[in-house]
Amino acid sequence: MEHTLFCLLLLLSTHIYSGHSDDDDGQAKAVLTKHPKSSQIFSGESVTFRCNIQRGEVTDWKYTWRKDGSDFLSRKHEYEISEVKISNNGDYRCLGTHIDQKKHSKWSDAVRLTVTALPETTLTVYPNPAYTGETVTLTCSVGSGWNYTWYKDNTKKVVTFSGRHTTTGTTFTIRRASDSDQGFYWCQGEIQSRSISSIISDPVTITVKERPAAVLTLQLNWPQIFSGETVTLRCDIQGGEEIEYAFYNSGKLVYTKTEPEYRIDPAKNGLYTCEGLQKRNGLKHSQTSNDIQLTVLDQPQAVLIVSPQWLNPGDSVTLSCGVKESSTGWRFFWYRTVPYTAGLLSLSDRSYSVEPLSGNGTSEDSYTLIPAGPSHTGGYVCRAGRGDPVYDTLYSKPQFLWSGEPQPSVSLKMKPNRTQHFTSKSLSLSCEEKGNTIGWKLKRYREKAVESECGSIWGSIAGSKCTIMFTFSWDSGVYWCESGSGEYSNAVNITVAVGHLILESPAYPTTEGDSVTLRCTHRCQETNPIPKVDFYKDGVLIRNETTGEMTIPAVSKSDEGFYKCKSNKAESPESVVRVRGVTPGPSTSDPVGVVVGLVVAGVLLTILLVLLCRYKNAKGETFIISH
Repeated sequence: MEHTLFCLLLLLSTHIYSGHSDDDDGQAKAVLTKHPKSSQIFSGESVTFRCNIQRGEVTDWKYTWRKDGSDFLSRKHEYEISEVKISNNGDYRCLGTHIDQKKHSKWSDAVRLTVTALPETTLTVYPNPAYTGETVTLTCSVGSGWNYTWYKDNTKKVVTFSGRHTTTGTTFTIRRASDSDQGFYWCQGEIQSRSISSIISDPVTITVKERPAAVLTLQLNWPQIFSGETVTLRCDIQGGEEIEYAFYNSGKLVYTKTEPEYRIDPAKNGLYTCEGLQKRNGLKHSQTSNDIQLTVLDQPQAVLIVSPQWLNPGDSVTLSCGVKESSTGWRFFWYRTVPYTAGLLSLSDRSYSVEPLSGNGTSEDSYTLIPAGPSHTGGYVCRAGRGDPVYDTLYSKPQFLWSGEPQPSVSLKMKPNRTQHFTSKSLSLSCEEKGNTIGWKLKRYREKAVESECGSIWGSIAGSKCTIMFTFSWDSGVYWCESGSGEYSNAVNITVAVGHLILESPAYPTTEGDSVTLRCTHRCQETNPIPKVDFYKDGVLIRNETTGEMTIPAVSKSDEGFYKCKSNKAESPESVVRVRGVTPGPSTSDPVGVVVGLVVAGVLLTILLVLLCRYKNAKGETFIISH
């Protein structure tokens, strides 16, 4: 029994070492592979053959390599040719011999190695020579599957790319060619995954010539042109001979002539350029000129700014006028608004007629009222003109110089009498003219424009009273009364708040020394009073109050500014507090005179007392008269 088991083990061992197994009693098979797998291998590439025996480990075998019938042995299962040559062409096989059992595998199938000489590279360029500013295209041709490297000046200097240089596939593009693009160029194909390069191309030389310059000018040196104006473009080309002048609008040819000027009547929008064309063949002769953008606009409207808009008697007020569309070549004209009268210079909507403040206008874009007083309150407009004959803008929208002081002739009254109001509330305003309200109209200025009087599209009129039954945030604005003769009442800047807090402050300027109380009011004040609030002046916290009110016992000019109040949950809008100075009386205007008066009074009183004493003494004495 033991003898039989030993024989079986010996037989099994012999079977395994001879390359057999229970599953396959045949001879082991050698499999040969080539890397890279491409059927086209170029000279200089590295090629590796791998021989895999389908049984055992690669170290169990030594290998016989065969090329076209010639054999050589190796312990390695790989055979590498680092730089293949044409002479390496042929059919390759491999065979494995087991190191211990000396058994051979089957020969692998033949693998063909075909080595191809490196391809030549063809480089072409168009156009050549090229003119400055043209696009030059270089094309490199090797075959499919190649990437390309471009060289300039020498075969080791790769082209430096910039915004003008791009590559796409087989092409290298130079846009806006310049002198710096001149020189020798080469190209070479590469297959980067295999580290192989084609034969570098023959060099080509690029020559860049300078075209004559073309200069386009606008005869009226105004970049913006207005509807109805006529403009002339002129194209100047140095050395221009036997050429035609071509004018383009946004790249489209619009005019060609032998004269260098193009008169556009009427002016049209567009981006204009010009260039010279050779008469004999129509080819481009010059560079394309600079471009000129013509923007034909509707008649412009002047823009007026009044600064400051609230009168502080004695201070100067500046009117500034501009034309948003253009800032060159204008002269400015200044006007004051008056009630509309047919036949007078008037605004297009007939809201006002205008009277000039200066006859010939000013070259400066500002006009100053020095000093400004109550007689200067009212509306102002401006306009600008240029050219000969003068081309005028539209009048500006009216801007106003307001006064918060009640005027002798009329006063604007409000109910409730405050400058801040909640939305969804009623507000009444009236023009009170010493008992007579005939001829006055209530107007308001909102969102940088004056609106028609009360009763037209806002508010309702009942006698002398204008009522806004249901206030909205857009009812915020400046309100004033205006008479048919051009007089103005005091103005009030009303704010309609959508939030929960407003600040109750004086609606009119207060006098120095008066007591002023600011009150913070909640939308639901009766049910939700605000005991604790913070008061701010010009954005700076100035006081914490637990009563919801802040009192300034004796207000002064330093107290002028913008005030607001703030609770832990809400914040009011800002309101301005204005303070008028006290006009000194004679008793306080000349302290020296007061002192002198007191001294004189004292002297007179002393003399009177002395005379009185002497009189009393004289009555008490007895005089004896001797005969």
